[in-house]
Amino acid sequence: MRLALDEAGQAVRGGDVPVGAVVLAPDGTTVLATGHNEREATGDPTAHAEVLAIRRAAEAVGEWRLTGCTLVVTLEPCTMCAGAIVLSRVDRVVYGARDDKAGAAGSLWDVVRDRRLNHRPEVVEGVLADECARLLTDFFRSS
Repeated sequence: MRLALDEAGQAVRGGDVPVGAVVLAPDGTTVLATGHNEREATGDPTAHAEVLAIRRAAEAVGEWRLTGCTLVVTLEPCTMCAGAIVLSRVDRVVYGARDDKAGAAGSLWDVVRDRRLNHRPEVVEGVLADECARLLTDFFRSS
């Protein structure tokens, strides 16, 4: 999560909401890819930290299936990112701060564990939650 927090800091420097993500290989320690929000920097509405990290991880492993991988992200994924997580077959999602307004991994919705879908990753929430939330709160207070 510390690496994801570092990524979130890079988002701020680019004028974006501070969300950072890391994809870990099945061994749980090797970093396959990182990402941070780049919507403002690129003008791409899909440039969320999770989507960018998933794209880069798929490129690194040479296929779209990220079976066995873990996505670590500072903020609970939204519905778009939750869909990308399910479709990429990520096995585990670890996130810091809950997103009661747009979260899709247990708070507002629970897309990633919807029994109607063919893949449901494990979800671990609340890792360094206060630190992740503080980064977001500070960003929005200063905006």
